Amino acid sequence: MFNKKKDETPAYDINNMKITDLQLGFLLDYDLKTWEVKEVYEYDWGNDFFSYEYQLDSGEEIIYLSIEHDDELELEVCKKINVRAIDENLPEYIAQNQFPPPKVVYKGITFFRDSENPGYFRNVDTMKPDESEEFISWDYYDEDDKQTLCVEQWDDRVFEAAFGKVVKEYEFSNIMPGKHK
Repeated sequence: MFNKKKDETPAYDINNMKITDLQLGFLLDYDLKTWEVKEVYEYDWGNDFFSYEYQLDSGEEIIYLSIEHDDELELEVCKKINVRAIDENLPEYIAQNQFPPPKVVYKGITFFRDSENPGYFRNVDTMKPDESEEFISWDYYDEDDKQTLCVEQWDDRVFEAAFGKVVKEYEFSNIMPGKHK
């Protein structure tokens, strides 16, 4: 973000860009492609704890980069999937039981439910700071904690899911400001 001074100097060091400096329009390299930050999402988990998610577009595909700074920097890259691809009856199971099963299998991988996270979502570019949508998410990890699956409930019957992997900061390079629409 920018300081509101006459010269409007950036709040990041252009010579030492980090993954935590990402903003709308920024460019970065990951997985042999250049990606543009198309949207920025803020998640409020309560108790002054926030995480961020960035919609990245390579021109060929869209992925989502989640950044959380708990005791250490935690990064995940995911793609949205149909919640029924995990289990065709998963929405009904959640509606009946108030939470998803403790383990699920997706693409032949067994995932174990790790956490339940009620929170608030805000699109930083299109929503005002005091606007947000309430939701709940459940995070699953494989036995090695390298692959992740997330199930979200937005309304009584609105569900979304994402499948991805845990990544490291060094996997991203050439982070730079880009065009902002």
